[in-house]
Amino acid sequence: MLRQIEGSRAVAETVALCRPEVVCAYPISPQTHIIEAIGVMVKSGTLVPCEFINVESEFAAMSVSIGASAAGARAYTATASQGLLFMIEAVYNAAGLGLPIVMTLANRAIGAPINIWNDHSDSMAARDSGWIQLFAETNQEAADLHVQAFRLAEELSVPVMVCMDGFILTHAVEGVDVLDQATVDRFLPPYEPRQVLDPDDPVSIGAMVGPEAFEEVRYLAHLRQLDALERIPVIAAEFEELTGRDSGGLVRPYRCEDAETIVVALGSVLGTIKDAVDLRREAGDRIGVVGITSFRPFPSAAVRAALGGARQVVVVEKAFSIGFGGVLATDVAMALQGADCALRSVVAGLGGRAITRRSLEDLFARAVRGELDELTFLDLDHEAVDRERTRMMMTRRSGPTAENLLRDLGSKPFVAAKGTS
Repeated sequence: MLRQIEGSRAVAETVALCRPEVVCAYPISPQTHIIEAIGVMVKSGTLVPCEFINVESEFAAMSVSIGASAAGARAYTATASQGLLFMIEAVYNAAGLGLPIVMTLANRAIGAPINIWNDHSDSMAARDSGWIQLFAETNQEAADLHVQAFRLAEELSVPVMVCMDGFILTHAVEGVDVLDQATVDRFLPPYEPRQVLDPDDPVSIGAMVGPEAFEEVRYLAHLRQLDALERIPVIAAEFEELTGRDSGGLVRPYRCEDAETIVVALGSVLGTIKDAVDLRREAGDRIGVVGITSFRPFPSAAVRAALGGARQVVVVEKAFSIGFGGVLATDVAMALQGADCALRSVVAGLGGRAITRRSLEDLFARAVRGELDELTFLDLDHEAVDRERTRMMMTRRSGPTAENLLRDLGSKPFVAAKGTS
């Protein structure tokens, strides 16, 4: 039944329907509402049998998830931003051990300076960890992807990260149809682990592996990701057949049939991009959109097919590799090797800066006219940047850049409230 519900609450209720047996997490904005809601369900007896474990850090949250999964339990956790970085050693271990943990990543910028708002720098920091990364465009898709994530993780014995934009989705109240228990049970079978710690049949998990076998272990992890490229569309199709909802999959084209310029992006910004594309269509521009749901494994063949007719590709992304350029754009460029089309990378929305329809419409108009540079920073305040660069050249003790910029803009430095870091 369609309900007006906060995105975090919709995800919490959906995760509970997946019958996790161990949930452990450390609160960090903007993930907190998800974990709070699940904790209340466990305490009230709504979610049973399930053990909710309070831990002292994000590193402990992932470590407990690893232990729970290795012991044969369906395990779930959630984090964001600095929390993901704090648990990163264990994040790599979970993937290396092939444990089917599901984690919600409420995407948030990484400091310094501290910033609690949305961009994709946290998920990009973990892109090579071996986790599958699925990006949600809407809260409906965020909820639906969690059901598919548990199925995918357990079929392939690989951890899955469902990425939803912090605050933009997690704290937005909108219509979401949360599935009922019977439907989830039909789609998601009981957990049968491929590997389990059993005192009656003792084995070692995570033992030391030397040069004679380490490369093969990594290659097998790579093959599981390639297997996921085959399974993700199948699981999405089965989910649609059961629920009537088209969510998940590898890529989602929009108005691309005759498009000469195609925009590529991840996450919730796709909604605004589609609105801007509709306006440019009305103006006569042949432009479309491709949303990527599966960022890892990266669906190179599907991306190439979706962009095959384009003369120009514009990648809009909420993160970049400092000193190099766009992260997503690099993957798209690799997928398009040999293709006769221009590629433009646009960095936008860093630290939660609004990406407006007006800015995007102007950007796309310039793209169609061939006026975009290879790398563009949308709505960048060049005057503020130039003032700070001048200050840094004039005096060695120029002071902290972030505070200088805020002072120039007439703003006071933001001080995070306790518990938001």
